[in-house]
Amino acid sequence: MSTNKIKRALISVSDKTGLIPFAQELSKYNIQMISTGGTLKALKEAGLDVTAIDQVTGFPEILDGRVKTLHPKVHGGLLYRRDKTSHQKQAQKHGIKSIDLVVVNLYPFEQVTSKKSVKFEEAIENIDIGGPSMLRSAAKNFDSVTVVCDPSDYAHVVDDLHKHKGSTSQALRFELACKVFERTSIYDGVISSFLKSKQKKKTAKELPQRLNLMYQKVTDLRYGENPHQRAALYTPSGHGARLTFKQLHGKELSFNNFLDMEATVDILREFKQPAACVVKHTNPCGVAQDKNITRALEFAVESDPLSAFGGIVGLNRRCDVKTARKAFAKLGFFEVLVAPAFDQAALKVLTQRKNLRLIETGSLKEGGPYDLRILKSGMLLQDRDRPIASGITGLKKSVRFVTRKKLSAKELDNLLFAWTCAKTVKSNAIVLTQGAKTVGIGAGQMSRVDSVFIACQKAGKRTKGSYLGSDAFFPMPDAIEEAARHKIKAIIQPGGSIRDKDVIAACNRFGIAMAFTGKRHFRH
Repeated sequence: MSTNKIKRALISVSDKTGLIPFAQELSKYNIQMISTGGTLKALKEAGLDVTAIDQVTGFPEILDGRVKTLHPKVHGGLLYRRDKTSHQKQAQKHGIKSIDLVVVNLYPFEQVTSKKSVKFEEAIENIDIGGPSMLRSAAKNFDSVTVVCDPSDYAHVVDDLHKHKGSTSQALRFELACKVFERTSIYDGVISSFLKSKQKKKTAKELPQRLNLMYQKVTDLRYGENPHQRAALYTPSGHGARLTFKQLHGKELSFNNFLDMEATVDILREFKQPAACVVKHTNPCGVAQDKNITRALEFAVESDPLSAFGGIVGLNRRCDVKTARKAFAKLGFFEVLVAPAFDQAALKVLTQRKNLRLIETGSLKEGGPYDLRILKSGMLLQDRDRPIASGITGLKKSVRFVTRKKLSAKELDNLLFAWTCAKTVKSNAIVLTQGAKTVGIGAGQMSRVDSVFIACQKAGKRTKGSYLGSDAFFPMPDAIEEAARHKIKAIIQPGGSIRDKDVIAACNRFGIAMAFTGKRHFRH
């Protein structure tokens, strides 16, 4: 069938956006409208001629509205094939009339369950049964039935009706049917996710056997990593799903901005004390912690001011006017400023730059329990590598000095800061620190000794007496020899190499303190 005349429409919607104008357009083609509950009331109040569903089925709504449209005269009218004689005869025998248009959007399960105060019983009552059933029946029979599950499609249907004089094209019906199965799939997944979240928690011995990953497009982006690549931002569909940040000012965010912002927030989560960082290409080029957030920012920039130019600035405390001014004074140009909140005075200063993107994160709490990585061949899932700060007390107890030279409690704090920073850098990662600030970072190299070379080059004279954090073990003592050449004071690393003895011996030979943590923090 190329086009299909619409004679009868069944309309039952929770979201009544655009409903009345759409129904008014249907009435121009003398389409009989059948409806239920609140939709029926809304259509009647608008002066439209509409038939109650129980007049079609001969059966009243029962069970507090749980059963309204689950009836053979509804689903028979949707599912019988108009091109099949046996179906036509059965429909006629049982008094089933065709339903040619279904307009249904589902109970707002996602919105209801996004409320923190939602009661379980309320959530259950917002699981739509009749709606998905009608949508699926109509979509299965798209050769004869037009189905609309999204108010944004009303205009497309009206245009098609006008073009085909009261009929719809098969191309539109097929497009809308595809949209229905996508919508009902997401809807069921959201319900499943919500119910699973209410199960009694058990110790997870295994990762999930199945994953329902449901995402919806938020916006198209100008382009991807490069101008010739298309890109868009998606957010998870489901209860409580939303963007975890708010853009307060500046031009639109790019694909690369989102990647760098994610890395920035991951770094900020590592620190309980006021901390700041500057990020370029998902790596920090400077990290610092201080009682004063403005000084923390200043120290973070000073770690590598050349690389910091044009980067993303991150704060784990509210941005005040003093810090805003310091950002301009120290950096000159930067792309994005990320903070949990902004003072109005700070916004007044920062918004003077038209294109500067200001991102308010709110809480820096972590999301779900897993990290996901999409591959071309599938997907990887792992437990999150939790912030070091969340287990710092236990870490202090478990850190083991393996060299003759040991550190004081205060010096150990400085060494643990280097360890925390190394966790945030792409492997192979080497971080040099002085106190609670980085002075040199070597990131993403194919050999660990090359990362040491780069970190020392960045630090210059500041290597003397610095602390070195390494995200993984040293495979041989060459990196220790390089550290000694630059008068590095102490090293922290996981340990676990077959050459640990050689590495420890090198540290003893050069008078460098070395501690093992027993835990690796690769970041790929």
